[in-house]
Parts: sequence; structure tokens; C-alpha cells
Amino acid sequence: MLYAPPPPLPPHPPKGVFVTGTDTGIGKTLISAALTRAWHGTYWKPFQTGLAEEPGDTETVQQLTELPQDHILPPAYALQAPLAPAAASALEGITLHPKQLTLPEAPHAPLIIEGAGGLMVPLTKTMLMIDFIAQLGLPVILVTRSNLGTLNHTLLSLEALYQRGIPVLGFITNGVESPQNTQILEDVSHCRPLLHVSPLTTTPTATTLRHIAAQLPPWEHYWRPRTA
Repeated sequence: MLYAPPPPLPPHPPKGVFVTGTDTGIGKTLISAALTRAWHGTYWKPFQTGLAEEPGDTETVQQLTELPQDHILPPAYALQAPLAPAAASALEGITLHPKQLTLPEAPHAPLIIEGAGGLMVPLTKTMLMIDFIAQLGLPVILVTRSNLGTLNHTLLSLEALYQRGIPVLGFITNGVESPQNTQILEDVSHCRPLLHVSPLTTTPTATTLRHIAAQLPPWEHYWRPRTA
């Protein structure tokens, strides 16, 4: 069993969710885009790095969702190097102030916030991504792989969230489907699986995203009172 039990979800719909992952390149952007489209919400990535090598996740989500521009908020910090925010900002001589960031007004609820890297990615010398998540006070959706190694990485991530009292709406797996791994994760962590995304054979397109988004229940589904 995990050291800490899962914190309860809020009794009423929160302003949004924070999408994080067990690693970088785990599929957070694709999942965030699917959630934004499925729930017709507002996307925000506060800390964007790597703009020297790619357009950035905000532009990618805009293209994939095909939603109007007011569904997409600009990053609070846009950095060039493909590094953790603390390292990328140091190269550019930029001081990050994550403690000063608050939840922005979302023109379309809910707000889907995408993190950078995993939970322990440094934002500053004294603040990690998980600290920022706790500061915002939103429940988390954890994106993880489905294959070998996912049990260790996912359970470590969930335990870190639970120890800080951060509620988790559920986890989403990417890759070759492994019902056994999914069941073990659910049994051990008492965290529910929300969706599985099979391996993509081509670069994701808006059509791909529509298919993924269609598998997600409406936002309100997760906050309906449960009957006995």
C-alpha cells in the first residue's frame, strides 16, 4: 500500500485540472488537447521551454483542437532552451516567480493546465512543479505509459501527490494496452483509470484528436453525486 491515502476530490466542480506526467515526452500535450476539445475548455501552459527547437505546445494544442483562439491562453513564461524551467530561465537571465502566479480567468470552463516535465522538475532553486500544483489547488490528471516500468513511475508519482494532499481525478495511459498494469495501478493506488490512448502510427492531427476526445465523458460526469 502507499504511504498516504488518496486525498478526496472536491465535492463540487473545481475551476479545472492540472495535467502532469511521470516523465517528459509522456503525452501530456496530446492529452491536454483532447481534454480541452472534449470539454470545450481553456488551455494554459504556464511554463513553456524548448521554443528554440519547436513552435511550442500552446500552438500545437491550438492546431489540434481547432477551437477558437479564446480557448487558448499564452504561457506565463516562454523560454528557448529545451530544459527544465529553472535551467532554461537561468540561461536567458530570466527570473521565474511561480509563487506569484494565480489561476487565470478561463473564458471557457474548465481550465486545463499543462505542466512541464514531471512532478519533480525544478521551477526555481526552491520550488518544484509539484509545489506549484499544490499552490494552484486543482485536482490532477496523471499521464503515464502503459508498458514495462509504469508501475514504479506511476506509483511514485501518485504517492508524492498524495503526501502533499493533492487530489487526483485519475490517470491516463499511453502506449500498448496493458489491462494488467492498469488494474494493478488502480488496486494499489485507489486511483481510477480515465482513458487509454493506443500508440499513434503518424503525427497527431485534428482528426486524431477528435477520435481521442470522443472517448472522454463530459466534464460534468466526474462531479455528479454518486448514488448508492
